[in-house]
Amino acid sequence: MFVSSTMALAKTTIIEFPGLGIEQFSIDRVAFSLFGKPIYWYGIIIMFGIIAAFVHALYRAKQEGVKSDDLMDVGLAVVVSGIIGARAYYVLTTLDQFDYSSFLKVIAIWDGGLAIYGGVIAGAAAVVVTCLIKKINSLRLLDMIAPGVMLAQSIGRWGNFCNGEAFGYEVAEGSFLYPFRMGLISHYTNTGDVMHYYHPTFLYESVWNLVGFVIITLLYRKKKFQGQILLYYLTWYGFGRFFIEGLRTDSLYIPGTSLRISQVVGIVCFVLGAAALIVGLILQKKGKLPAIFAVTWAEPAPAVAEGVADTTAEAPTQENEATPVADGDTAAQEEQVEEQQENRTEENSNNGDE
Repeated sequence: MFVSSTMALAKTTIIEFPGLGIEQFSIDRVAFSLFGKPIYWYGIIIMFGIIAAFVHALYRAKQEGVKSDDLMDVGLAVVVSGIIGARAYYVLTTLDQFDYSSFLKVIAIWDGGLAIYGGVIAGAAAVVVTCLIKKINSLRLLDMIAPGVMLAQSIGRWGNFCNGEAFGYEVAEGSFLYPFRMGLISHYTNTGDVMHYYHPTFLYESVWNLVGFVIITLLYRKKKFQGQILLYYLTWYGFGRFFIEGLRTDSLYIPGTSLRISQVVGIVCFVLGAAALIVGLILQKKGKLPAIFAVTWAEPAPAVAEGVADTTAEAPTQENEATPVADGDTAAQEEQVEEQQENRTEENSNNGDE
């Protein structure tokens, strides 16, 4: 298909989804100008994703017993570190592709160039360091934050959509994914006025992350040990990213190899995450996990439906037997677990005497 003019391709993205019945339309990458500077939809959407992640973490903080002030401190550290990490990761993996001869070019995120893995790694490190300073269980915080990160990633991919980037190879006619093909002309297609049809990998990843967010949300209150939700995130995202990355045309590669960095990191996250999940669940079932992994809730679990027996009251588990901790302090959790173990030992001794 041909389009009548280039329509300033540097700023305009032309899209259609014929298999879904969506006819051709265009999106201006620039949402509006402020003091003569363009404000891009990409940045607005990314910011919206960050806000959504923080709101979700606030919701979980009430259940986990973490103070909102502490969460705010952690959130600020995560956002700043995440942006720096995402940019540093991108720069370090594209040294042979772009000119970074000045410091301004290195930090020019307004020209694009952020890598999600760098943001996740730096953000996680910021959580651990901040929690050590504030004496909060970092595993608890990482569990709170991980689902929101997945939601933010799902939202953020629509920034790539507005930019007309992060798409895949051309879809072969007859492929089972052909109905989802995306017709695209953008600054990144290099096809002039000719529209080609590509895998909308931004859409694949957005939907994959959204499904993962819903599943993890449903499983959140059923977690058996602190850190389990983080492992859910790593395994789910790593598995999906491994396959989706294989369809993309703009992947970053390990220098001197044909290995895509995101695929390598994705499969490592999946394998290590799945292994840690299995080991953690086995140790939890045997009661051999250290106290730092103990699950406690500041808010009670939802009430049992009328007419249904509340078996948890008679048979407490490691998940709900601990007394709620007001601020998630690790030392307090350890003392509580030890005290509960002593009480159970005394009860068992008394029962034996009888």
